[in-house]
Amino acid sequence: MKQCIKNPDELKWEEFWAERLSNKKDKNWDKAAPGFFKRTKKEDYNNVLFDMLILNENDTILDVGCGEGSITIPLSKKVKKVIALDSSPKMIEFLEKRINDNGITNIETVLGAIEDISYDDFKGVDVVVCSRSLNGIVPIGKVLHELDKIANKYVFISVFGPENKKIEKDFDRELGIKTEDFPDYNYFFNILFNIGIYPNVTRFDLNNYREYDSIEDAMDNGKFRLDLYSDDEKLELKKYLKRILVKDSTTGKLYNVNDKADWIMFWWKK
Repeated sequence: MKQCIKNPDELKWEEFWAERLSNKKDKNWDKAAPGFFKRTKKEDYNNVLFDMLILNENDTILDVGCGEGSITIPLSKKVKKVIALDSSPKMIEFLEKRINDNGITNIETVLGAIEDISYDDFKGVDVVVCSRSLNGIVPIGKVLHELDKIANKYVFISVFGPENKKIEKDFDRELGIKTEDFPDYNYFFNILFNIGIYPNVTRFDLNNYREYDSIEDAMDNGKFRLDLYSDDEKLELKKYLKRILVKDSTTGKLYNVNDKADWIMFWWKK
Protein backbone atom coordinates (compact mmCIF):
# COMPACT_ATOMS: atom_id res chain seq x y z
CA MET A 1 0.00 0.00 0.00
CA LYS A 2 1.40 3.37 -0.97
CA GLN A 3 2.02 5.88 1.77
CA CYS A 4 -0.05 9.04 1.49
CA ILE A 5 2.03 12.21 1.92
CA LYS A 6 -0.08 14.86 3.59
CA ASN A 7 2.60 17.53 3.94
CA PRO A 8 5.24 17.74 1.17
CA ASP A 9 7.36 19.99 3.41
CA GLU A 10 8.02 16.95 5.60
CA LEU A 11 9.76 15.04 2.80
CA LYS A 12 13.34 14.28 3.79
CA TRP A 13 15.12 15.78 0.81
CA GLU A 14 18.55 15.61 2.44
CA GLU A 15 18.12 11.84 2.79
CA PHE A 16 16.99 11.56 -0.84
CA TRP A 17 20.09 13.54 -1.86
CA ALA A 18 22.39 11.26 0.16
CA GLU A 19 20.69 8.15 -1.24
CA ARG A 20 21.34 9.29 -4.83
CA LEU A 21 25.00 9.70 -3.92
CA SER A 22 25.32 6.42 -2.02
CA ASN A 23 27.15 4.69 -4.89
CA LYS A 24 29.21 7.69 -5.93
CA LYS A 25 32.88 6.93 -6.46
CA ASP A 26 35.06 9.80 -5.30
CA LYS A 27 37.10 11.38 -8.05
CA ASN A 28 40.88 11.60 -7.74
CA TRP A 29 41.09 15.38 -8.08
CA ASP A 30 44.87 15.39 -7.71
CA LYS A 31 45.10 13.17 -10.78
CA ALA A 32 42.54 15.28 -12.65
CA ALA A 33 44.21 18.59 -11.78
CA PRO A 34 46.73 18.71 -14.68
CA GLY A 35 43.92 18.30 -17.22
CA PHE A 36 41.94 21.13 -15.64
CA PHE A 37 45.04 23.32 -15.52
CA LYS A 38 45.97 22.94 -19.19
CA ARG A 39 42.52 22.62 -20.75
CA THR A 40 41.35 25.01 -23.42
CA LYS A 41 37.66 25.28 -24.13
CA LYS A 42 35.15 27.48 -25.87
CA GLU A 43 32.73 28.09 -23.02
CA ASP A 44 31.04 31.26 -21.84
CA TYR A 45 30.35 29.98 -18.31
CA ASN A 46 32.63 32.53 -16.64
CA ASN A 47 31.09 35.47 -18.46
CA VAL A 48 27.56 34.44 -17.50
CA LEU A 49 28.60 33.67 -13.92
CA PHE A 50 30.18 37.08 -13.39
CA ASP A 51 27.12 38.79 -14.82
CA MET A 52 25.12 37.10 -12.05
CA LEU A 53 27.43 37.78 -9.11
CA ILE A 54 26.80 40.87 -6.98
CA LEU A 55 30.22 42.08 -5.88
CA ASN A 56 31.82 45.15 -4.36
CA GLU A 57 35.48 46.11 -4.68
CA ASN A 58 35.78 46.02 -0.87
CA ASP A 59 34.30 42.51 -0.51
CA THR A 60 36.02 39.43 0.85
CA ILE A 61 34.95 36.34 -1.12
CA LEU A 62 35.04 32.66 -0.13
CA ASP A 63 35.52 30.56 -3.28
CA VAL A 64 34.41 27.06 -2.25
CA GLY A 65 35.87 24.24 -4.34
CA CYS A 66 38.18 26.63 -6.15
CA GLY A 67 40.02 23.96 -8.13
CA GLU A 68 42.91 25.28 -10.21
CA GLY A 69 41.55 28.83 -10.09
CA SER A 70 39.39 29.32 -13.18
CA ILE A 71 37.00 31.42 -11.06
CA THR A 72 39.41 32.48 -8.33
CA ILE A 73 41.80 34.44 -10.54
CA PRO A 74 39.17 36.66 -12.23
CA LEU A 75 37.39 37.10 -8.88
CA SER A 76 40.58 38.52 -7.38
CA LYS A 77 40.52 41.36 -9.92
CA LYS A 78 37.07 42.50 -8.79
CA VAL A 79 37.23 42.36 -4.97
CA LYS A 80 39.48 43.14 -2.01
CA LYS A 81 40.32 39.53 -1.11
CA VAL A 82 39.53 35.97 -2.16
CA ILE A 83 39.82 32.98 0.17
CA ALA A 84 40.17 29.90 -2.05
CA LEU A 85 39.22 26.54 -0.52
CA ASP A 86 39.81 23.12 -2.08
CA SER A 87 40.41 19.57 -0.85
CA SER A 88 42.98 18.69 -3.53
CA PRO A 89 46.63 19.55 -2.78
CA LYS A 90 47.39 19.38 -6.50
CA MET A 91 44.59 21.83 -7.38
CA ILE A 92 45.90 24.23 -4.73
CA GLU A 93 49.41 23.79 -6.12
CA PHE A 94 48.28 24.75 -9.63
CA LEU A 95 46.29 27.70 -8.26
CA GLU A 96 49.31 28.97 -6.34
CA LYS A 97 51.36 28.70 -9.53
CA ARG A 98 48.83 30.89 -11.31
CA ILE A 99 48.86 33.33 -8.39
CA ASN A 100 52.65 33.59 -8.51
CA ASP A 101 52.81 33.75 -12.31
CA ASN A 102 50.36 36.67 -12.32
CA GLY A 103 51.81 38.50 -9.31
CA ILE A 104 48.49 38.36 -7.44
CA THR A 105 48.59 39.35 -3.76
CA ASN A 106 44.97 39.21 -2.62
CA ILE A 107 44.27 35.46 -2.75
CA GLU A 108 44.61 33.23 0.32
CA THR A 109 44.57 29.48 -0.37
CA VAL A 110 43.14 26.99 2.12
CA LEU A 111 43.49 23.21 1.84
CA GLY A 112 40.39 21.56 3.32
CA ALA A 113 37.31 19.47 2.63
CA ILE A 114 34.05 21.20 1.77
CA GLU A 115 32.29 18.72 4.04
CA ASP A 116 34.20 20.16 7.02
CA ILE A 117 33.53 23.82 6.28
CA SER A 118 32.70 25.86 9.37
CA TYR A 119 31.61 29.40 10.15
CA ASP A 120 34.29 29.57 12.85
CA ASP A 121 37.01 29.19 10.20
CA PHE A 122 35.70 31.83 7.79
CA LYS A 123 34.26 34.73 9.77
CA GLY A 124 34.15 38.10 8.05
CA VAL A 125 33.32 36.83 4.55
CA ASP A 126 30.97 39.01 2.52
CA VAL A 127 30.07 36.70 -0.38
CA VAL A 128 30.24 32.91 -0.73
CA VAL A 129 30.69 31.51 -4.25
CA CYS A 130 30.35 27.75 -4.84
CA SER A 131 30.93 27.31 -8.55
CA ARG A 132 30.22 23.74 -9.71
CA SER A 133 31.45 22.27 -6.43
CA LEU A 134 28.51 20.95 -4.36
CA ASN A 135 26.91 18.27 -6.56
CA GLY A 136 28.78 15.41 -4.88
CA ILE A 137 28.68 16.65 -1.28
CA VAL A 138 26.76 14.20 0.93
CA PRO A 139 26.17 16.22 4.16
CA ILE A 140 24.56 18.89 2.00
CA GLY A 141 22.23 20.31 4.66
CA LYS A 142 25.07 20.85 7.13
CA VAL A 143 27.25 22.48 4.48
CA LEU A 144 24.48 24.81 3.35
CA HIS A 145 23.78 25.87 6.95
CA GLU A 146 27.45 26.80 7.38
CA LEU A 147 27.70 28.62 4.06
CA ASP A 148 24.62 30.66 4.91
CA LYS A 149 26.13 31.58 8.28
CA ILE A 150 29.49 32.49 6.73
CA ALA A 151 28.16 34.97 4.18
CA ASN A 152 27.39 38.49 5.34
CA LYS A 153 25.81 39.57 2.05
CA TYR A 154 25.17 36.90 -0.59
CA VAL A 155 25.54 33.21 -1.40
CA PHE A 156 25.88 32.02 -5.03
CA ILE A 157 25.85 28.30 -5.86
CA SER A 158 25.83 26.64 -9.29
CA VAL A 159 24.78 22.99 -9.68
CA PHE A 160 24.15 20.61 -12.57
CA GLY A 161 21.30 21.44 -14.92
CA PRO A 162 19.13 18.73 -16.52
CA GLU A 163 21.17 18.53 -19.75
CA ASN A 164 24.67 18.56 -18.31
CA LYS A 165 27.14 15.79 -19.30
CA LYS A 166 25.16 14.84 -22.41
CA ILE A 167 27.93 13.24 -24.47
CA GLU A 168 29.32 11.50 -21.38
CA LYS A 169 25.92 9.96 -20.65
CA ASP A 170 25.50 8.91 -24.28
CA PHE A 171 28.86 7.14 -24.20
CA ASP A 172 28.05 5.31 -20.96
CA ARG A 173 24.79 4.13 -22.53
CA GLU A 174 26.75 2.74 -25.49
CA LEU A 175 28.95 0.83 -23.06
CA GLY A 176 25.92 -0.38 -21.17
CA ILE A 177 27.13 1.05 -17.88
CA LYS A 178 25.28 3.30 -15.46
CA THR A 179 26.25 6.95 -15.48
CA GLU A 180 27.01 8.59 -12.14
CA ASP A 181 23.61 9.41 -10.71
CA PHE A 182 23.87 12.88 -9.20
CA PRO A 183 20.77 14.36 -7.55
CA ASP A 184 18.73 16.65 -9.76
CA TYR A 185 18.68 20.38 -9.09
CA ASN A 186 15.11 20.20 -7.76
CA TYR A 187 16.49 18.23 -4.78
CA PHE A 188 18.75 21.18 -4.08
CA PHE A 189 15.88 23.67 -4.17
CA ASN A 190 13.78 21.60 -1.77
CA ILE A 191 16.66 21.13 0.66
CA LEU A 192 17.15 24.89 0.78
CA PHE A 193 13.42 25.46 1.17
CA ASN A 194 13.19 22.99 4.05
CA ILE A 195 15.98 24.69 5.99
CA GLY A 196 14.35 28.09 5.59
CA ILE A 197 16.33 29.48 2.64
CA TYR A 198 14.25 30.71 -0.29
CA PRO A 199 16.64 31.19 -3.21
CA ASN A 200 16.47 32.87 -6.56
CA VAL A 201 16.89 30.30 -9.34
CA THR A 202 18.36 31.05 -12.78
CA ARG A 203 19.45 28.74 -15.56
CA PHE A 204 22.71 29.70 -17.24
CA ASP A 205 22.21 30.81 -20.83
CA LEU A 206 25.27 29.15 -22.37
CA ASN A 207 25.74 29.04 -26.12
CA ASN A 208 29.30 27.89 -26.66
CA TYR A 209 30.41 24.30 -26.99
CA ARG A 210 33.71 22.93 -25.70
CA GLU A 211 36.77 22.70 -27.96
CA TYR A 212 39.76 20.37 -27.90
CA ASP A 213 43.21 20.27 -29.46
CA SER A 214 43.10 16.50 -30.03
CA ILE A 215 41.21 13.30 -29.19
CA GLU A 216 43.57 12.79 -26.26
CA ASP A 217 42.78 16.30 -25.04
CA ALA A 218 39.05 15.53 -25.23
CA MET A 219 39.58 12.35 -23.20
CA ASP A 220 41.77 14.00 -20.58
CA ASN A 221 39.73 17.14 -20.08
CA GLY A 222 38.28 16.29 -16.69
CA LYS A 223 34.79 15.38 -17.95
CA PHE A 224 35.08 11.64 -18.43
CA ARG A 225 35.72 9.40 -15.42
CA LEU A 226 38.80 7.75 -16.90
CA ASP A 227 39.67 6.38 -13.46
CA LEU A 228 36.54 4.20 -13.65
CA TYR A 229 37.10 2.88 -17.19
CA SER A 230 39.04 -0.27 -18.09
CA ASP A 231 41.71 -0.14 -20.80
CA ASP A 232 39.22 -1.60 -23.29
CA GLU A 233 36.63 1.02 -22.34
CA LYS A 234 39.20 3.79 -22.85
CA LEU A 235 39.82 2.44 -26.36
CA GLU A 236 36.07 2.52 -26.99
CA LEU A 237 35.98 6.10 -25.70
CA LYS A 238 38.67 7.08 -28.18
CA LYS A 239 36.65 5.53 -31.03
CA TYR A 240 33.49 7.26 -29.78
CA LEU A 241 35.16 10.68 -29.71
CA LYS A 242 36.66 10.17 -33.17
CA ARG A 243 33.13 9.44 -34.39
CA ILE A 244 31.30 12.37 -32.77
CA LEU A 245 33.86 15.17 -32.87
CA VAL A 246 34.40 17.30 -35.94
CA LYS A 247 37.16 19.75 -36.78
CA ASP A 248 36.59 23.48 -37.06
CA SER A 249 38.11 24.42 -40.42
CA THR A 250 39.11 27.85 -39.10
CA THR A 251 40.65 27.03 -35.72
CA GLY A 252 41.59 23.38 -36.23
CA LYS A 253 39.87 22.55 -32.92
CA LEU A 254 37.67 19.49 -32.40
CA TYR A 255 34.12 19.97 -31.13
CA ASN A 256 30.58 18.60 -30.90
CA VAL A 257 27.63 20.98 -30.78
CA ASN A 258 25.97 18.86 -28.06
CA ASP A 259 29.02 19.12 -25.82
CA LYS A 260 27.79 22.11 -23.84
CA ALA A 261 27.55 22.76 -20.14
CA ASP A 262 24.19 23.14 -18.40
CA TRP A 263 24.14 24.80 -14.99
CA ILE A 264 21.57 26.20 -12.57
CA MET A 265 22.36 29.14 -10.28
CA PHE A 266 20.85 29.32 -6.78
CA TRP A 267 21.49 32.56 -4.96
CA TRP A 268 20.11 34.50 -2.05
CA LYS A 269 20.67 37.72 -0.15
CA LYS A 270 21.29 37.56 3.59
